[in-house]
Amino acid sequence: MGLIASLPEINKQRNAVFVMHEKSEKLIPLHTHNKGQLSYVEGGIAYITIGNRTYVVPARHYFWVPQGMPHILRIGHSATVLRSLYFYSHDDDSNPFYSQLGIYPASELLIQMINYSERWDGRHVTSHDDNFEFLVAMKKLLPELNNKALPIILPTTNDDQMLGIIRYMEKNIGERLTLAGVSKRFNISERSMSRLFQSSLQISFLQYLKTLRMVKAIEMILKTAKPVSEIAYEVGYTSVSSFSDAFQEFTHSRPTDFRKS
Repeated sequence: MGLIASLPEINKQRNAVFVMHEKSEKLIPLHTHNKGQLSYVEGGIAYITIGNRTYVVPARHYFWVPQGMPHILRIGHSATVLRSLYFYSHDDDSNPFYSQLGIYPASELLIQMINYSERWDGRHVTSHDDNFEFLVAMKKLLPELNNKALPIILPTTNDDQMLGIIRYMEKNIGERLTLAGVSKRFNISERSMSRLFQSSLQISFLQYLKTLRMVKAIEMILKTAKPVSEIAYEVGYTSVSSFSDAFQEFTHSRPTDFRKS
Protein backbone atom coordinates (compact mmCIF):
# COMPACT_ATOMS: atom_id res chain seq x y z
CA MET A 1 0.00 0.00 0.00
CA GLY A 2 1.40 3.41 -0.98
CA LEU A 3 1.40 6.60 1.05
CA ILE A 4 -1.60 8.14 -0.75
CA ALA A 5 -3.74 5.07 -0.06
CA SER A 6 -2.49 5.02 3.55
CA LEU A 7 -3.48 8.62 4.40
CA PRO A 8 -6.85 7.65 5.99
CA GLU A 9 -5.11 4.91 7.96
CA ILE A 10 -2.66 7.29 9.67
CA ASN A 11 -5.34 8.90 11.85
CA LYS A 12 -7.01 5.70 13.05
CA GLN A 13 -4.98 4.95 16.19
CA ARG A 14 -4.11 8.22 17.93
CA ASN A 15 -1.72 6.70 20.47
CA ALA A 16 0.21 4.61 17.95
CA VAL A 17 3.11 5.24 15.56
CA PHE A 18 2.33 4.59 11.91
CA VAL A 19 5.34 3.58 9.77
CA MET A 20 5.54 4.03 6.00
CA HIS A 21 8.65 3.66 3.85
CA GLU A 22 7.65 4.98 0.42
CA LYS A 23 9.79 4.05 -2.59
CA SER A 24 8.26 5.88 -5.54
CA GLU A 25 8.06 9.25 -7.25
CA LYS A 26 4.73 10.82 -6.32
CA LEU A 27 2.77 13.92 -5.58
CA ILE A 28 0.95 13.56 -2.27
CA PRO A 29 -1.97 16.05 -2.47
CA LEU A 30 -2.97 18.53 0.23
CA HIS A 31 -3.62 16.60 3.43
CA THR A 32 -3.30 16.72 7.19
CA HIS A 33 -3.20 14.18 10.00
CA ASN A 34 -3.54 14.03 13.78
CA LYS A 35 0.04 12.86 14.23
CA GLY A 36 3.40 14.58 13.87
CA GLN A 37 5.30 13.44 10.77
CA LEU A 38 8.99 12.56 10.77
CA SER A 39 10.26 11.84 7.25
CA TYR A 40 13.80 11.08 6.12
CA VAL A 41 14.70 11.71 2.47
CA GLU A 42 17.05 9.06 1.12
CA GLY A 43 18.71 9.27 -2.27
CA GLY A 44 16.98 12.21 -3.90
CA ILE A 45 14.99 15.33 -3.13
CA ALA A 46 11.55 16.18 -1.75
CA TYR A 47 9.44 19.33 -1.61
CA ILE A 48 6.90 20.34 1.05
CA THR A 49 4.38 23.05 0.18
CA ILE A 50 2.60 24.81 3.04
CA GLY A 51 0.43 27.75 2.05
CA ASN A 52 2.37 29.72 -0.54
CA ARG A 53 5.81 28.44 0.43
CA THR A 54 7.65 25.42 -0.90
CA TYR A 55 10.43 23.98 1.28
CA VAL A 56 13.26 22.01 -0.30
CA VAL A 57 14.42 18.84 1.47
CA PRO A 58 17.62 17.32 0.00
CA ALA A 59 18.87 13.78 0.47
CA ARG A 60 20.14 12.82 3.95
CA HIS A 61 17.89 15.42 5.56
CA TYR A 62 14.73 14.87 7.55
CA PHE A 63 11.72 17.03 8.19
CA TRP A 64 9.14 17.30 10.92
CA VAL A 65 5.57 18.39 10.13
CA PRO A 66 3.45 19.15 13.22
CA GLN A 67 0.11 17.42 13.63
CA GLY A 68 -2.78 19.31 12.05
CA MET A 69 -0.62 21.27 9.55
CA PRO A 70 -2.02 21.00 5.97
CA HIS A 71 0.72 20.30 3.44
CA ILE A 72 1.49 18.99 -0.04
CA LEU A 73 4.41 16.62 -0.45
CA ARG A 74 6.22 15.98 -3.72
CA ILE A 75 8.91 13.35 -4.07
CA GLY A 76 11.04 14.79 -6.83
CA HIS A 77 13.23 11.92 -8.01
CA SER A 78 12.49 8.32 -8.93
CA ALA A 79 15.42 7.09 -6.82
CA THR A 80 14.09 8.74 -3.66
CA VAL A 81 13.02 6.68 -0.67
CA LEU A 82 10.89 8.58 1.82
CA ARG A 83 11.01 6.91 5.22
CA SER A 84 8.19 8.27 7.39
CA LEU A 85 6.98 7.76 10.93
CA TYR A 86 3.76 9.37 12.16
CA PHE A 87 3.96 9.87 15.91
CA TYR A 88 1.20 10.21 18.50
CA SER A 89 0.76 13.85 19.55
CA HIS A 90 -0.40 13.63 23.18
CA ASP A 91 3.03 14.73 24.47
CA ASP A 92 3.81 17.36 21.80
CA ASP A 93 3.62 20.21 24.34
CA SER A 94 6.72 18.79 26.07
CA ASN A 95 9.03 20.63 23.64
CA PRO A 96 8.57 23.51 21.13
CA PHE A 97 10.27 21.35 18.49
CA TYR A 98 7.07 19.36 17.91
CA SER A 99 4.90 22.41 17.13
CA GLN A 100 6.91 23.85 14.24
CA LEU A 101 7.93 22.75 10.77
CA GLY A 102 11.64 21.94 10.61
CA ILE A 103 14.14 20.58 8.07
CA TYR A 104 17.46 19.28 9.39
CA PRO A 105 20.52 17.26 8.35
CA ALA A 106 20.17 13.70 9.63
CA SER A 107 22.79 12.27 11.98
CA GLU A 108 24.08 8.74 11.48
CA LEU A 109 22.32 7.71 14.69
CA LEU A 110 18.93 8.92 13.47
CA ILE A 111 19.43 7.34 10.04
CA GLN A 112 20.14 3.97 11.63
CA MET A 113 17.10 4.28 13.90
CA ILE A 114 14.82 5.18 11.00
CA ASN A 115 16.17 2.32 8.88
CA TYR A 116 15.51 -0.08 11.77
CA SER A 117 11.85 0.99 11.77
CA GLU A 118 11.33 -0.51 8.29
CA ARG A 119 10.42 -3.79 9.99
CA TRP A 120 7.06 -2.15 10.86
CA ASP A 121 6.48 -0.79 7.35
CA GLY A 122 2.82 -0.24 6.55
CA ARG A 123 1.36 -0.70 10.00
CA HIS A 124 0.62 0.89 13.37
CA VAL A 125 2.94 0.17 16.27
CA THR A 126 1.30 0.44 19.69
CA SER A 127 2.37 0.13 23.31
CA HIS A 128 1.39 -3.56 23.13
CA ASP A 129 4.07 -4.24 20.50
CA ASP A 130 7.60 -5.34 21.28
CA ASN A 131 10.14 -2.52 20.95
CA PHE A 132 7.49 0.23 21.05
CA GLU A 133 9.79 1.99 23.53
CA PHE A 134 12.37 2.20 20.74
CA LEU A 135 10.01 4.50 18.81
CA VAL A 136 9.21 6.48 21.96
CA ALA A 137 12.94 7.05 22.47
CA MET A 138 13.35 8.14 18.85
CA LYS A 139 10.69 10.83 19.23
CA LYS A 140 12.18 12.07 22.50
CA LEU A 141 15.60 12.24 20.85
CA LEU A 142 14.53 14.57 18.01
CA PRO A 143 14.74 17.89 19.90
CA GLU A 144 18.25 16.99 21.09
CA LEU A 145 19.40 16.22 17.54
CA ASN A 146 17.92 19.48 16.27
CA ASN A 147 20.93 21.68 15.48
CA LYS A 148 20.96 23.76 12.30
CA ALA A 149 17.67 23.99 10.45
CA LEU A 150 17.81 24.17 6.66
CA PRO A 151 15.13 26.69 5.61
CA ILE A 152 15.48 26.63 1.82
CA ILE A 153 12.15 28.20 0.91
CA LEU A 154 10.94 28.90 -2.61
CA PRO A 155 7.76 31.02 -2.42
CA THR A 156 4.89 30.22 -4.79
CA THR A 157 2.01 32.32 -6.11
CA ASN A 158 -1.15 32.17 -8.20
CA ASP A 159 -0.53 35.58 -9.79
CA ASP A 160 -0.46 35.06 -13.58
CA GLN A 161 2.02 37.87 -14.25
CA MET A 162 4.37 36.62 -11.54
CA LEU A 163 4.12 33.04 -12.80
CA GLY A 164 5.22 34.19 -16.26
CA ILE A 165 8.24 35.94 -14.78
CA ILE A 166 9.14 32.87 -12.71
CA ARG A 167 8.93 30.59 -15.75
CA TYR A 168 11.20 32.97 -17.68
CA MET A 169 13.76 32.98 -14.84
CA GLU A 170 13.70 29.20 -14.55
CA LYS A 171 14.21 28.78 -18.30
CA ASN A 172 17.09 31.26 -18.35
CA ILE A 173 18.64 30.47 -14.96
CA GLY A 174 22.12 30.14 -16.50
CA GLU A 175 22.02 33.64 -17.95
CA ARG A 176 22.99 36.92 -16.28
CA LEU A 177 19.58 37.79 -14.87
CA THR A 178 19.20 41.28 -13.41
CA LEU A 179 16.26 43.27 -12.12
CA ALA A 180 16.78 45.76 -14.96
CA GLY A 181 16.97 43.07 -17.63
CA VAL A 182 13.94 41.08 -16.46
CA SER A 183 11.91 44.28 -16.00
CA LYS A 184 12.71 45.34 -19.57
CA ARG A 185 11.81 41.86 -20.87
CA PHE A 186 8.32 42.21 -19.34
CA ASN A 187 7.97 45.91 -20.16
CA ILE A 188 7.53 47.13 -16.60
CA SER A 189 9.62 49.46 -14.45
CA GLU A 190 12.21 48.15 -12.02
CA ARG A 191 10.27 49.69 -9.16
CA SER A 192 7.08 47.90 -10.24
CA MET A 193 8.98 44.63 -10.62
CA SER A 194 10.38 44.96 -7.08
CA ARG A 195 6.91 45.66 -5.72
CA LEU A 196 5.49 42.67 -7.59
CA PHE A 197 8.02 40.32 -6.01
CA GLN A 198 7.34 41.70 -2.54
CA SER A 199 3.54 41.64 -2.89
CA SER A 200 3.30 38.22 -4.59
CA LEU A 201 6.18 36.32 -3.00
CA GLN A 202 7.15 38.40 0.07
CA ILE A 203 10.77 38.24 -1.08
CA SER A 204 13.08 40.49 -3.09
CA PHE A 205 14.01 39.82 -6.71
CA LEU A 206 17.65 39.12 -5.81
CA GLN A 207 16.80 36.79 -2.92
CA TYR A 208 14.36 34.84 -5.07
CA LEU A 209 16.95 34.53 -7.85
CA LYS A 210 19.60 33.33 -5.40
CA THR A 211 17.23 30.78 -3.88
CA LEU A 212 16.09 29.55 -7.28
CA ARG A 213 19.71 29.03 -8.33
CA MET A 214 20.44 27.05 -5.18
CA VAL A 215 17.37 24.83 -5.66
CA LYS A 216 18.38 24.09 -9.25
CA ALA A 217 21.95 23.41 -8.13
CA ILE A 218 20.83 20.98 -5.42
CA GLU A 219 18.66 19.15 -7.93
CA MET A 220 21.58 18.79 -10.37
CA ILE A 221 24.02 17.69 -7.65
CA LEU A 222 21.59 14.98 -6.52
CA LYS A 223 20.24 13.91 -9.90
CA THR A 224 23.27 14.11 -12.21
CA ALA A 225 26.98 13.33 -12.26
CA LYS A 226 27.90 16.73 -13.70
CA PRO A 227 31.04 18.35 -12.25
CA VAL A 228 30.40 21.06 -9.67
CA SER A 229 32.09 23.60 -11.97
CA GLU A 230 29.62 22.84 -14.76
CA ILE A 231 26.67 23.09 -12.39
CA ALA A 232 27.90 26.45 -11.13
CA TYR A 233 27.88 27.92 -14.64
CA GLU A 234 24.56 26.28 -15.55
CA VAL A 235 22.82 28.05 -12.67
CA GLY A 236 24.32 31.43 -13.50
CA TYR A 237 27.52 31.76 -11.47
CA THR A 238 30.63 33.09 -13.18
CA SER A 239 33.06 31.50 -10.71
CA VAL A 240 33.08 28.22 -8.82
CA SER A 241 34.29 29.89 -5.62
CA SER A 242 31.35 32.32 -5.47
CA PHE A 243 28.96 29.45 -6.18
CA SER A 244 30.54 27.34 -3.45
CA ASP A 245 30.29 30.18 -0.92
CA ALA A 246 26.62 30.77 -1.76
CA PHE A 247 25.90 27.04 -1.59
CA GLN A 248 27.47 26.76 1.85
CA GLU A 249 25.41 29.73 3.07
CA PHE A 250 22.22 27.90 2.11
CA THR A 251 23.06 24.30 2.99
CA HIS A 252 25.88 24.58 5.59
CA SER A 253 27.95 22.37 3.27
CA ARG A 254 30.29 22.74 0.31
CA PRO A 255 28.89 21.32 -2.98
CA THR A 256 31.50 18.55 -3.14
CA ASP A 257 30.85 17.51 0.46
CA PHE A 258 27.09 17.67 -0.14
CA ARG A 259 27.41 15.26 -3.06
CA LYS A 260 29.69 12.87 -1.14
CA SER A 261 27.23 12.66 1.74
